[in-house]
Amino acid sequence: MANRKSKFREYIEAIVIALIIAFFIRTFVIQAYKIPSGSMKPTLLIGDHILVNKFIYGIKMPYFRNTLIPIKEPRKGDIVVFIYPEDRSKDFIKRVIATSGDTVEIRNKKIYLNGKLYKDNKGVYVDNFNIPGSVQPRDNFGPVTVPPSSLFVMGDNRDQSYDSRFWGFVDRKDVLGKAIVIYWSWNREDHNVRWERFGNLLH
Repeated sequence: MANRKSKFREYIEAIVIALIIAFFIRTFVIQAYKIPSGSMKPTLLIGDHILVNKFIYGIKMPYFRNTLIPIKEPRKGDIVVFIYPEDRSKDFIKRVIATSGDTVEIRNKKIYLNGKLYKDNKGVYVDNFNIPGSVQPRDNFGPVTVPPSSLFVMGDNRDQSYDSRFWGFVDRKDVLGKAIVIYWSWNREDHNVRWERFGNLLH
């Protein structure tokens, strides 16, 4: 009887330890996300499943979002997951275009940082329409200066992304991590696996 209780206790302890480790990893190290929209095409497709490095920008206190151990800051070109400013129950994923102190301007779809043309190697444009800034900020925006501890982000699918052009800056505290790799991809339209996307590093 005592032996049975001892084994049962061992199982319970093993399960509890496994749950604690899983919680620690998910909270501080790596978390999986699924891409629900096409705003980051062609870099990320609907149905891509990615891993996000939550450790790279520092160890944060859960819920309070304060950085306990800073490591590095998000850089231009990083693909980041963050808490959506207009609905904090949602997480968004976009590419960092500008960081604190940078002046951003968009003229006729071209991005300018601090007065210089930005080398937009990842951005794609799906239509030839050029919308005036007086109508909406998609193609003509700014100039604005990124505030301290903030980021200006955009989707790679420039014409079909709801991003900092529309709702403003991302608070550095709300950045959850950096997207690093695609580990699974499912094409829901054709109902097949995109094997060629497995293991694709994100940059």
